[in-house]
Amino acid sequence: MTLPPTLAGRLALPVLGSPLFICSGPELVMAQCRAGIIGSFPALNARPASMLSDWLDRIEDENAAYQRANPDAVVAPYAVNQIVHRSNDRLELDMQVIVDHRVPIVITSLGARPEINEAVHSYGGIVLHDVISDEFAHKAVDKGADGIIAVAAGAGGHAGTQSPFALVQEIRAWFDGPVVLSGAIAHGRSILAALAAGADLAYIGSAFISTAEANADPGYKKMIVDSAARDIVYSNLFTGVHGNYLRPSIIAAGLDPDNLPESDASAMDFGSNGNMKVKAWKDIWGAGQGIGAIHDSLTVAELVATFRAQYNEALDLLEARTLVSR
Repeated sequence: MTLPPTLAGRLALPVLGSPLFICSGPELVMAQCRAGIIGSFPALNARPASMLSDWLDRIEDENAAYQRANPDAVVAPYAVNQIVHRSNDRLELDMQVIVDHRVPIVITSLGARPEINEAVHSYGGIVLHDVISDEFAHKAVDKGADGIIAVAAGAGGHAGTQSPFALVQEIRAWFDGPVVLSGAIAHGRSILAALAAGADLAYIGSAFISTAEANADPGYKKMIVDSAARDIVYSNLFTGVHGNYLRPSIIAAGLDPDNLPESDASAMDFGSNGNMKVKAWKDIWGAGQGIGAIHDSLTVAELVATFRAQYNEALDLLEARTLVSR
């Protein structure tokens, strides 16, 4: 497994910070890149649409200035997430901005479309596509995706139900391109486990919601720190697609997390609960099962440094055990 030139040798830790709806903005992305991991954000976070170009200019200019001022620093590339479902009426406009800025990595979700991949390839960019099954991975690669993001059980937000180990092995049985693994990863040991399982990078989102640079409600950040896997509820009620959400946020919205009705795939938000409007991401907060490893609200630099120390400690322990076994 070999990472493409866009990524090879440009990371301090094999991590891609996943795009977080509402929470990911230029501050978070730049902090992630400067900490040596890929930072990303959903294009739809830039509102109005005209702001997307401004965000990309800022990320590129300020990261370049940081690199010039710190020539020995590892400044990772950034990525933009595109929802390629037909319901995204900004897709064509946002894609033109992405092409104009030659965004190095594009993450596509909710559908695989050859014309999107071709647009990114036209300037040398790469496309990583979200999937929850081996079947969808095949479809994405057949339509021109360069790499796969395997969104397994326990991941925050929209997530699948397969074990990370099962999903990545099925994909690796036929695909030798870049694979990013998602699913309850919030510790350096888990990053190493993702690589040992066959992935090239770990996909981490929920842990970064608690950071100082995230554009998240203070109550959301505190809930991430205070919660654990037992506080995650898997439901399709809020968007029509199954995802993982924080139990306390569901209770705060006046709902019973143990008795949520089923929705359908055509639903794009949750309507009303009595006289109260309840929306996914704004009122119902997403998170993955790995948050039990998050105990403090840190800066991105501090969190990545913690991950790196944990990763190196786990690597040293693994090597020591290997020597003993021999």
